[in-house]
Amino acid sequence: MSMSGLVDKKILVTGGAGFIGSHLVDLLLEKDYFVRVMDNLSNGKKENIDHHLSKNNFEFIHGDILDKENLNAAINEIDIVFHLACLGVRHSIKYPYENHLVNAEGTLLLLKNALRVGVNKFIHCSSSEVYGTAKYVPMNEDHPTYPHTVYGSSKLAGEAYARAYYETYNLPTIIVRPFNTYGPRSHFEGDAGEIIPKSIIRAIYGKPILVFGDGSQTRDFTYVTDTAKALFAASQYEELIGGTFNIGSSFEISIKKVAEMIKDAISNDSVEIKYEKNRPGDVLRLFADSKTFNNLTNWEADFSFDNGLRKTIDWFNMFYKNSNNYIDEETGLNWQ
Repeated sequence: MSMSGLVDKKILVTGGAGFIGSHLVDLLLEKDYFVRVMDNLSNGKKENIDHHLSKNNFEFIHGDILDKENLNAAINEIDIVFHLACLGVRHSIKYPYENHLVNAEGTLLLLKNALRVGVNKFIHCSSSEVYGTAKYVPMNEDHPTYPHTVYGSSKLAGEAYARAYYETYNLPTIIVRPFNTYGPRSHFEGDAGEIIPKSIIRAIYGKPILVFGDGSQTRDFTYVTDTAKALFAASQYEELIGGTFNIGSSFEISIKKVAEMIKDAISNDSVEIKYEKNRPGDVLRLFADSKTFNNLTNWEADFSFDNGLRKTIDWFNMFYKNSNNYIDEETGLNWQ
């Protein structure tokens, strides 16, 4: 295996003020690389990157991936692109066309500009949502793709564009499919909110934890710093160029069990688990086979789900426990 370092490289992280993106930025800056973030802050938060703003090797562009001038400024003199900017699953249910524009067309515009300036690598962050629900487990990269939502469909379109730029123009693209990621800075607000942070926030404030459907749905959760390490690892090995790779912890857990673990960890006797109607387009089962990526990069998750969940709850307790304002941002049925 040949490693390709990023020493003296200039890196662009789109969506770098977001949940996963900001942890990737932390990691890259710890390794002393120059990092430029472009984020329109629709889902990302300035406070996720505030601690880097005074650094000489960091630059922030408050810009939109669909804006030509923003893209030109962001891609200028860049060697490596990590493309994480996107709109999420629940957003796509209410706003399918806007979701498509950002996730699919935004990716195509970024690829076009990456080719124009001659980037050395383009790491495209896709999603396990491209698979739909599992037809067999564990799910390897050859598993059929049958997305249930416009989000999953738009991420699959973005993958197809990245592959096309590799095949047609020899742009060195690498596609990664993270399964579900959780941890500090995860979204509980609005249509970006997901089960673990939404449940933690609700439990902290004594509100019922909402489970959609009967809770038998399963997910393969990876702690966010492990996902960030995997994205970085993807940039380090030449053998990955042109390929598509799963990133997951290779285990599955039911949403009902996750809710019960959060309830027990918060230790608030008033918290109940409330079952709601199924979410539209919900995937029933996800369970990653990441062996190909693990074997090529030697990456493996450092955090068990128990340990990662405890760290996540501790973080939310630290930042959100002493204000009642935040519970108002958790909108419950966040696709309506």
